[in-house]
Amino acid sequence: MHISSTAAKFEPRKQASSLLDSLLEAAGDAVFRVTLGGQLRAASRRALTLAGVEIGGRPLVSMAHDVDQPALRNALVTAGASGEPVVVEARFRCGERDLWFELRIALIASGDDAPLLVVGRDMSTQHATEERLRHMATHDALTELPNRVLLSDRIRMVIANARRSGQGFAVATIGLDGFKKVNDGLGHGVGDSVLRMAAARLRRTLRDSDTLARVGGDEFVAVLPGSANEAQIKLVTGRLMAALQSPFEIDGHTIYLAGSIGVATYPEHAEDEVRLVTLADTAMSRAKETGKARSVTYSPSDQGPPEHDISLEAAMFNAVREGEFQLYYQPIVDARTRIIEGFETLMRWKHPTLGMVPPSRFIPIAETNGLINLLGAWALKAACMQIRQFEEVAGRELYISVNISPRQFRSDKFLTVLDDALALSGTPGRNLVLEITEGTLMVDPVHAEAVLAKMAERGARIAIDDFGTGYSSLAYLKRFPISVLKIDRAFVKDLPHAAKDAAICSAVLDIAKHLDLSVVAEGVETEAQLAWLDQLGCHYVQGYLTGKPMPAHVALAALKENLYTELLPADIRTGKP
Repeated sequence: MHISSTAAKFEPRKQASSLLDSLLEAAGDAVFRVTLGGQLRAASRRALTLAGVEIGGRPLVSMAHDVDQPALRNALVTAGASGEPVVVEARFRCGERDLWFELRIALIASGDDAPLLVVGRDMSTQHATEERLRHMATHDALTELPNRVLLSDRIRMVIANARRSGQGFAVATIGLDGFKKVNDGLGHGVGDSVLRMAAARLRRTLRDSDTLARVGGDEFVAVLPGSANEAQIKLVTGRLMAALQSPFEIDGHTIYLAGSIGVATYPEHAEDEVRLVTLADTAMSRAKETGKARSVTYSPSDQGPPEHDISLEAAMFNAVREGEFQLYYQPIVDARTRIIEGFETLMRWKHPTLGMVPPSRFIPIAETNGLINLLGAWALKAACMQIRQFEEVAGRELYISVNISPRQFRSDKFLTVLDDALALSGTPGRNLVLEITEGTLMVDPVHAEAVLAKMAERGARIAIDDFGTGYSSLAYLKRFPISVLKIDRAFVKDLPHAAKDAAICSAVLDIAKHLDLSVVAEGVETEAQLAWLDQLGCHYVQGYLTGKPMPAHVALAALKENLYTELLPADIRTGKP
C-alpha cells in the first residue's frame, strides 16, 4: 500500500474544521477520500500509519494486491454510479506484507471532487486464523504434507487434466519398512522425527507438479502426473526408495529403513481417486509380503479372492510333493557373437488343471508362507546340476544365473544351501551367478555385506537384477562385491529411439566399464536394440530375439545349434567384417 507517512503531504483543506474532516483525522479504521475516478485525496491517521510511502494523487486500486484490483475497481464504480454502499474485500500492500481489509464504499455529499468515502477494517488476523484452520483441515500436522482430504482433491484435479490431455498418471503408496520397530524401541519422539525427515526426503525427490501426502502412520501417497509407462514409474519409484536409503541420524541413533511401494495407474487400473489409492495400497502390501524394499505395480491377480489364495497355497504344497514345478532356462548370449555364454534360471509351475501358473501369482504367495525357501533351495541345486549337462554338450564352461528372493537371502540357512548345491553338483563357484535386487541389499546393509562377502569367498558372482529401478545409488557398487549389472527391460524396450532410455543405458554401461563390471541387457527383442547395445559396449544380452525361456531339453537343443554358429568364421557368424 503506497500512502504518505504524514498528513502534511496532503494539500491543506479549506474546510478543515468540517465535521467530515474531523472524523477522518480521528478515525480508528483506515479511511480514504476518493474521487469518482478512484484517485486518492485524503487518508486517516490509521491509513497513514499502515502505509509509510507517498500516495498523493494515486489511484486507490494501486494499493491493492494485483489479483484484488479488478474487484476493488468495480466496487468503486458501482458505489459512485448507484449511490448505494458497496462492501468488498481486498489485500493491501503495506510495506513488505499484505493486509486484508473489508472496504465499505459509500457516496457522500461532500461538495468537492472526492465524494467517495472508503472505510477499511483490518481483517488480517481473522483471515490468518481462517487460513490456519483451512490448512489444519487439509494438511498433516506432523509433516505439513497434504492429508487425505487434500490428496483426494488433488487426484480429482489430475484426473480432470488427464481426461483433457489423454495422458495417464500414476499413484504410488509408500510404506516405511521397519518403522514399527523404531517407534516401539526408541519411542514416538524419535519415530516422529523419522517421519518428518522421511517426508522431507521424499518431497525433495518429486517434481513441483507432483503431490506427496501423508495418509496415516508410516504411509505416504505420491501422485505423479504424466508418469504412466513402466520405465517412468520405475525411475520415480527408484528415486523414492533411494531417498530412504541413507541412515537417519536422530538423537545419537543411526536408523536404517527402507520403503515398499505400490503403484496403480490411470486409466489402466482405475478411473476414480478412491479406487486408485486402494489399488496402490494393495500393491504396496504385496511388495511388503514379497520381501519389502521393492516396488510393485498393481496386477488384477493381487485382488484375487482370499479363498482362491488359500486353495492355490494348498495346491503349491502338493505341487512340491508331485514335482509340478519346473525350471526354464533363457540363454544369455554375447552381444557381438551371439554365442551362448550362460542361462538364467526361471521357475515355472505347470498345474494339472490350471495349466501354467504365472510366477507373478505364485511367487508372492511363496514369499508370504515361507515356501520360497524350499523352492529356492531346490532351484539352486537343480540349476547347478543342469549347468554340468549344458557344459558337457558345449564342451566349455558356461555359467548359470539364479534369482535369490529377499526372504531366501535373509534366511540363516542360505549359505548352507549354497554350499550343498555346489558340493552335490561339483559346479565351481565361478560358474554360478546369483541375482539379487537392490532393495534386498538395502533392507539391512550390514547383514547383506557379510552374506555377500561369504558368497564371494565361494567364488560365486553377484549380479544386481533390474539395475536402476530400485535404489539407484552408486554407493553400494563400491561397498559390495558386485560383478554384474543387469539393465532392466523397461529401459531397453524403446531403444534406440527413446532418448532418455538411451541415456540411462549409456550411463550404466559407462559406469560398468570404469568399475570393471559385466553388463547384461534384458528384454532384447529387435535387431536394432541389439546393434545399439553392442555398439555401446554391452557385453551380454538376453531376450526373445536370442532365445525365450525354455525347458532344459529345448535349451540343450538350442545349445547344440549354437555350437554350429560358434564354429563359423566371425564375418559369417556376426555379419561384421
